[in-house]
Amino acid sequence: MPPNKRTYRLQIMLNAEELAVLDAWRFERRMPTRSDAVRELFRRGLTMTGDDADTVGGGRSADFRVLPTRN
Repeated sequence: MPPNKRTYRLQIMLNAEELAVLDAWRFERRMPTRSDAVRELFRRGLTMTGDDADTVGGGRSADFRVLPTRN
């Protein structure tokens, strides 16, 4: 089996605003699919180091947002 064959499916839920941000990011970079964009963002997040890296552990999933919450 080739090492880059994708055999696992990951399902995520986004709200309309998060999807719009993802699509805008994807189109700016001329990425062919949303899946490609998510994989690239995932790769970048995992390789991030330094001041921009999130060093806070724990918390609820609701604490990790793409967009700020509105009050």
